[in-house]
Amino acid sequence: MNSEGKPLEEITAAEIMVSDVITIKEDASVQQLAELMAKKQISGVPVVDDQDRVVGIVTEGDMVEMDADIHFPHYIQFLDSVIFLESMKKFDERLRHVAATSVKDIMTTEVHTVGKDTPLHEVATIMSDKNVNRLPVVDGGILVGIVTRADVVRAMSGG
Repeated sequence: MNSEGKPLEEITAAEIMVSDVITIKEDASVQQLAELMAKKQISGVPVVDDQDRVVGIVTEGDMVEMDADIHFPHYIQFLDSVIFLESMKKFDERLRHVAATSVKDIMTTEVHTVGKDTPLHEVATIMSDKNVNRLPVVDGGILVGIVTRADVVRAMSGG
């Protein structure tokens, strides 16, 4: 039970979400993103379109990746062919991050979201299974809030 005496299994995303969500557009510059995250002291931001639909999410990790060294994939040469021992897709992705100038270039487009009525235990399970720290809350595809791991812990502790 939480501090209001409500059983944990009855708590929903709508009850623990932050509804005043800080967002960014995909055409914003990486510099604007960095300034926003530093000013608001946040580690991730949903990327929305003009109708407030979630089109991506960008995190500190995406920005750190921009500054990481890029190593060309290991390969072997066999006859007249080059056989890569690592995924070229991963290399292409890393190269795109390093050359990024806009949020669109570094954001993750496969965003896990939850609905307002999603139970707390399901929110926690998604965060754990998908290894994400935040879940945008959507209603009819429109962003209405965000739930972070801290929100889940606070709800479980009764705070």
